[in-house]
Amino acid sequence: MSNTTKRILAACFMAVVAGAAAWGQWLGYPAVKFLGIVIVLAMIAEYLLCLRSARDTFRRNWKSFTFFLALLLLMLVSVNYVGTRPWIVLLLLMIICGADIGAWLFGRIIGGDKMWERLSAGKTWSGQIAGILCGTFCGVMYGLLGADTFMPQLMWIGISVSLLSQYGDLTASWIKRKLGIKDFGKILPGHGGILDRFDGWIYALPLVWLVML
Repeated sequence: MSNTTKRILAACFMAVVAGAAAWGQWLGYPAVKFLGIVIVLAMIAEYLLCLRSARDTFRRNWKSFTFFLALLLLMLVSVNYVGTRPWIVLLLLMIICGADIGAWLFGRIIGGDKMWERLSAGKTWSGQIAGILCGTFCGVMYGLLGADTFMPQLMWIGISVSLLSQYGDLTASWIKRKLGIKDFGKILPGHGGILDRFDGWIYALPLVWLVML
């Protein structure tokens, strides 16, 4: 089975899980909040396992690793509150997925100068700009489809969340370089670990929680 096929199958599985959470939420259960908590706990566990296998590296870079752990714990607190507003989680999901797909697709098509080659060789400035545009488009479409009206504030939300998602990805890449690993795990074939797949939420989720407060 090719890596592309594995990636597609893993993406379909994640879509089914997200659909099941949406169905549970519709039935009146706090399924979105529960799923979010489970995902963040899995991210923390995955990260701690990586640290456990790199004890010598941890001693040399303990400040950086502790900072990243603090970000994950802040995510756990944030999802406990943001998860009670499923429509906000859906908006974030659309923006982050749009930014992620746009950056990957147009970064490959257009190419150009690297953003930070030492951290992530595949990320380009063209990809970042395309990611911001695609994420913002998804945010605006969320308003048009959900409320049948254009909401200018969703443009600023789209731009902010798209940027934060990409820098969350870069932060995770920075930690992986310090650990000397390519992926945090192998639980999602073609996508790496759970932390690799959801690193775009690292800054976006706490910021939305702070805005809600």
